[in-house]
Amino acid sequence: MCHIVVIGAGITGVTTAYELGLLGYRVTVVDKHLYPAMETSFANGGQLSACNAEVWNQKATVLKGIKWMSQKSAPLLLNPSFNIHKYSWLFEFMGHIKNYRENTHETVKLALMARQRLFEIAENEQLQFDLEKRGILHFFHNQHDYDVATQVNTMLCEGGLERHPVSLSEIRQIEPSLTGEYYGGFYCPGDATGDIHKFTTQLAKATERYDVNYLWGFEVTDFEHHTDGVNIHLKPSTENMDILRSEIDVLKADAVVVCGGVGSYELANKLGDRVNVYPVKGYSITINLNDEQSQTNAPWVSLLDESAKIVTSRLGIDRLRVAGTAEFNGYNRDIRADRIQPLIDWSNRNFNLSTEHVVPWAGLRPMMPNMMPVVDAGKRNHIFYNTGHGHLGWTLSAATAAIISQKVLASHPI
Repeated sequence: MCHIVVIGAGITGVTTAYELGLLGYRVTVVDKHLYPAMETSFANGGQLSACNAEVWNQKATVLKGIKWMSQKSAPLLLNPSFNIHKYSWLFEFMGHIKNYRENTHETVKLALMARQRLFEIAENEQLQFDLEKRGILHFFHNQHDYDVATQVNTMLCEGGLERHPVSLSEIRQIEPSLTGEYYGGFYCPGDATGDIHKFTTQLAKATERYDVNYLWGFEVTDFEHHTDGVNIHLKPSTENMDILRSEIDVLKADAVVVCGGVGSYELANKLGDRVNVYPVKGYSITINLNDEQSQTNAPWVSLLDESAKIVTSRLGIDRLRVAGTAEFNGYNRDIRADRIQPLIDWSNRNFNLSTEHVVPWAGLRPMMPNMMPVVDAGKRNHIFYNTGHGHLGWTLSAATAAIISQKVLASHPI
């Protein structure tokens, strides 16, 4: 039986392993951590958001980044220190401004496909991950932002999205917990939210029924190509304290699928490919709703505040996830208090709930300069990529996993 190795056990790696397992492959997933979804898939914003499919490649994004350089609490923060990878990425990012509309349309279509597939997977495998199918409400504080968003909404709807404008009174009806003053908004009833960590962890467990195995606590150090496949050289990660398991040093595969998140850049270099993923840090807080008033007053409909670039997701009765910001600062995973406090302040401004019990988190989004995921074969035989999903990994992964598994099937029959 054909053996496929998937590198990475985040949302893209586990959904890819699932689709390959369904096709009948023998699959091994390798991850440096001891459990699935321990990096970017651990505590993201929670939105399954086709409505957030607009790519960022606009002159306005670049100008805002420059304007906000000195503001530590800015929604978009660019560390100006020189780094070849960062500035080459930014140069390519600007080169894709011309593809803004085309790539946004393509992302919408991919997100809609993914949404349907994820719902199917959840139902087929009976996954419980605080799924809420209540739509996403995008609100604006002034007419200028709303007018710009109206043009974006037209473009999103051209891609097939169902999303319509709502007035202030309709905003209040859709989500009564909001306490601020708003100009207007847009509502996408088909979008949803859920706990990405719960989903990925439960799906990883489900994949074991389809001949999927996991090697936890191992890092890939090198690759060795040969006519029939690839030898993958491994070493125990710093988390791997099991001496017996650490004896594994070479894994033989008929094909490899790289789903390594921000680590895909280095892995691709080892494989002779250029996958220009750059880590863009995002922050979140999980508000534990420990009292009845907070549980009552926390929103159930997912929200997106345009001016603050902040999103919310209700995760069961007793948790609210609030996430946002983008930080270009390399492979730095530090949780900065000056980036967390704006999320807490925003929550206090917009809801009548307690933020006494807050859990902060930061993760690195694997972002390509064109804001599109890489879902394709590499230059060499037996190599495939499913990575670079940026801020839409949770939204797009179910579709890209199905696409890449079919590409593997086409060249590596079972």
